[in-house]
Amino acid sequence: MAMFSKACEYGIRAAIYIGQQSAELGRRVGLRDVAAEIDSPEAFTAKVLQQLVRAGLLTSVKGPTGGFELTAQQLATVTLRQIVVAIDGGDMLQGCALGLPQCSAQQPCPLHYQFLPIRDQLNEVLRTHTIGELAGKVHDGLGFLKQFT
Repeated sequence: MAMFSKACEYGIRAAIYIGQQSAELGRRVGLRDVAAEIDSPEAFTAKVLQQLVRAGLLTSVKGPTGGFELTAQQLATVTLRQIVVAIDGGDMLQGCALGLPQCSAQQPCPLHYQFLPIRDQLNEVLRTHTIGELAGKVHDGLGFLKQFT
């Protein structure tokens, strides 16, 4: 069961891969390379990456030496939460587990008190981890972006 939409999953993986390439090699990455590295269809990847560019979370450069990159500042400041909000919106990160618009402490849904600490912990994880940090884990072999068979 996925926590985020497929677009969001691809967006996170793409940003980490692009961040890794930007930080390690100082290079821009083309759409075809990104899609191959994260096992995503090219057309779908292009739409996801454009959402991140429009949100200012990723940089796109046109031309023969173009591609996608993260600047040093983006690597240090772009968080997972920003990517999730840019692609999936913030409803999951602040809404009711059952999607009830009036759920609150005064009118709790049946899962309200069980879900609240989980939602808060998820927000904390997403808010405190940057793309640069996660790209470093991939570089160090402490994390992977695709399954190996």
